[in-house]
Amino acid sequence: QSESLVVCDVAEDLVEKLRKFRFRKGTNNAAIIMKIDKDKQLVVLDEEHEGISPDELKDELPERQPRYPSYAAAIWTYSWKLYKYQHEDGRVSYPLCFIFSSPVGCKPEQQMMYAGSKNKLVQTAELTKVFEIRNTEDLTEEWLREKLGFFH
Repeated sequence: QSESLVVCDVAEDLVEKLRKFRFRKGTNNAAIIMKIDKDKQLVVLDEEHEGISPDELKDELPERQPRYPSYAAAIWTYSWKLYKYQHEDGRVSYPLCFIFSSPVGCKPEQQMMYAGSKNKLVQTAELTKVFEIRNTEDLTEEWLREKLGFFH
């Protein structure tokens, strides 16, 4: 007997916020943290942060609850982040990253709901730099730079 996979929609106001976040003019690191509202079966905004480093961001993520951070550069517990990335040739870019945080020890039904909704969120928000972490301690600037290095 398998449980049916729940795929949550993305709240319309969050879709608009993510669109604005993608095209924001700021040059500091920023993050949007998203979560699932189980009752409404919607991905919704959890927190927003300006001027936050990857190391500071990991302190904002619960150790046993999945999240999507978007770190602009991005994290999903559901999270995003816009991250100032210095290329070897001196150029600077601000890639939008989506980091799916599914910590070890969170409830299986939560993991399934987040995993089932991740692709929908990625498609809806048109994300291309999608990373996953299982342990929030792994979220460091070094880890993010290493991941982004594959794109540059």
